[in-house]
Parts: sequence; C-alpha cells; structure tokens
Amino acid sequence: MLSFIDLHKGEEDKAKVLDNVVSNTSFRGANLWILACAIVVASVGLNVNSTAVIIGAMLISPLMGPIVGAGFALGIYDFALLKKSAKNLLIATVVSLTVSTIYFSISPFKEAQSELLARTSPNIYDVLIAFFGGLVGVIAITRAEKGNPIPGVAIATALMPPLCTAGYGLAMGNYLYFLGALYLYIINCFFICIATYVMVKYLKYPLTTHVNQKKQQQIRAIISILLVLIIVPSTYLAYQMIREKKIKARLERFVQTEFTDKGHMLVYQKATVFPSKKLELAFWSKKFSDSELAVLKTKLIQYQLAQTDLVILQDSIPKSTATDDQMATLMQIQKEANKEVNQQASVFKEMAILFPTISPISMANHQYFAGTDSTQQVLVLLIKQHGVVDSTETNQLKNWLKLKTQKDRIDIITP
Repeated sequence: MLSFIDLHKGEEDKAKVLDNVVSNTSFRGANLWILACAIVVASVGLNVNSTAVIIGAMLISPLMGPIVGAGFALGIYDFALLKKSAKNLLIATVVSLTVSTIYFSISPFKEAQSELLARTSPNIYDVLIAFFGGLVGVIAITRAEKGNPIPGVAIATALMPPLCTAGYGLAMGNYLYFLGALYLYIINCFFICIATYVMVKYLKYPLTTHVNQKKQQQIRAIISILLVLIIVPSTYLAYQMIREKKIKARLERFVQTEFTDKGHMLVYQKATVFPSKKLELAFWSKKFSDSELAVLKTKLIQYQLAQTDLVILQDSIPKSTATDDQMATLMQIQKEANKEVNQQASVFKEMAILFPTISPISMANHQYFAGTDSTQQVLVLLIKQHGVVDSTETNQLKNWLKLKTQKDRIDIITP
C-alpha cells in the first residue's frame, strides 16, 4: 500500500535535479529580458482586465527559479546557493516593480479593474494555495518524467500579478494597494520556498554543508518565526473577508424579503461593511413614510444587522442633510426615470396604432425570484382588451415589444 504514495519511485537523479535548480536561479541575459516582457504582458492584462493575458504572463515568467533554489538551499544547507537565490530574487523583484511602475505611470487607463483588486487583499487561502501549489511544483521538478503540473503551478501560485499590482500602487500613489499586493507576493514566495524545503527534507537530499544540531535548531526557529509573522495577518484578513461576506448575505436577504418580494422595484443599491455597516437603497416609485422607515430599521435586528445605517434615497431627503453622493444618485435616478417615462409614452403611442384592440395601462420592469440564489428582470405590460384578442395578436405584441425594448422576456397581464 505504501508503494502507491512513495515519492522515491520515479525520482530523478538528485545531482541532476540540483544542477537544474541552480541553473534556473540566475537572472542574467535572456532570463532578465523574459522577466521584463512577462511583467509588461501581466501589467497589460491587469490594466484591461483580461484573465487570458494574465495567465499567459504567468506561464512565461521565470520567477519560480530563485524561490525554488532558496528552498533547496535551506533543505541541504547550501548557504552559497541560498545567498545566490536571494540575490537573484531581489534583482527580479526590483526589475519587476520598476517595469510595472513605469507601465502604469504612462498607461492612459488608470482605473483599478477587478483582476487587479483581487491581488490587494491576501488571506489564509492564499497561503494554502502557495504551499500546496509549491509542493506540486517541487514534486514535478524531482521526477524523471516531468509531466505537466509546472504550468498549472505557475498559474495557481501567481507570482507576476501581485508584483504588477504593487507597481500599480506605486504609480498611483496608493500604498494600501502596494502593501497588500507586496504581502501577497511575499506569501507566495515564502510558502513555495517552505514547500520546497519540506520536500527536500522528505526526499533526503544530501547535505552540502555539515551543520551542527544547534545551527539546525536556529534555522528551524527562524523559519517558525517567519511562519507566524506571515500567517497571523493572513488569518485575520480571512476572518474579515468571511465576516464581510456573511454581513452582505444578510443585507441581501433583508432587501429581498422586505422590498423585492413585496413588489418594490429597486433601482439603486449600495452596501458598505467597513468601517461601518451602511445600506443605501432607492426605488422606482415607492415612497416611505417616517413610520415605515422606523419599522424597517427595527426589522434590521431580526436579520442580525444591528447598528446598520439604513438610508433610503427619495425625494423626501432634505438637501441640507443629503450628502453630495446621495444628491448625485437622486439626480441620476430622476434622470433615468424621466427617460423611461418618455420611452414608455413613445411605445404606447406606437402600440395604439399597431394594435388598436389593445390599450396599454402600465409597463415596468419587475424582479422575479428565479431560484434559490438568483432573480430575473422581466418587463411586465398591463393591458385592457377591446373585444376578443386571440393568442396570435398577443404573440405579435410580445415579439414587437422585444424588438422595441431589447428585453428577453415580456409578460402581458390582463386584469
């Protein structure tokens, strides 16, 4: 049974593996050019929010070399290789940060896209990805038949995007982005290195230098201290992320139950969790009285949302107490409302000419509950019939409305 999990089977010659690892730690000539080009490609991918381009950059990046080299050096106590790997990793990091900072400084697109923002808040899950991804990579490196895990490891451990995001933070002067992305990069580097160290020890690679027991204990103590220093913040950030998701789920349930399911058409929603809980809503036509607002704020407690600031944007908000953002939102809502009213009037005039036996009463978009976790927006038309209207004419009306309004689904209701 143990033969099925024995990593010594199919293992490459240790001396050959070490030669390959040492050769990949250097950043000179072609490797440096490849790194710089990969950084530009990754920066463009983050800038235009293209996942495919980012993946391509990760596949051509040579950054794994010195990190794996450092792990091997720690495992066999080759301090010359450790020094060389650390030096080359520092060079690669500085070059990457410089190239990405220059790119984002001259790029006309300054907005942070979702792919970029995803690299600014690392947590304990990134630690797990880096460690187990690094473990897979080292196992593949030590095999006689390399197989195909290496590209997957390069994508999973994602060394390039955090560096590019850190460069974006420097270029924009956003040091929270810079520190968050740099922290993710450090997590990836350190835990790939630790995974390599663990595997080198497990496979019993011969020691380059004889190190006494006291020195070995010192090295393990340093590694343990670094483990704690890196894991503790990431664990806290993971806790914060889970807490934020739970609060947002409660807010969504509150909105669904108290407003959407009761037929109130929502046109604006903004939820804020940090530094304080706040929910801003605006509706198509519903106006809430002070007593209704008081009841709604009381109901927040039932959803474990105590101390949540509920703000419903409506015409009743005094200009003197509304913030600039709220006033801008109200103006935008009013603008959209006027636009839809004008469009509806135009549609009703044409409908009266094309379908004289049908009189439209009202038309509006409604959110329908489509399943356990999704809603569907449907255009609902309320009509009055003059005489008998057959299904053919109703279908013609639906098809005409679909073309006119660019909606996928039309529901026609006759009182």
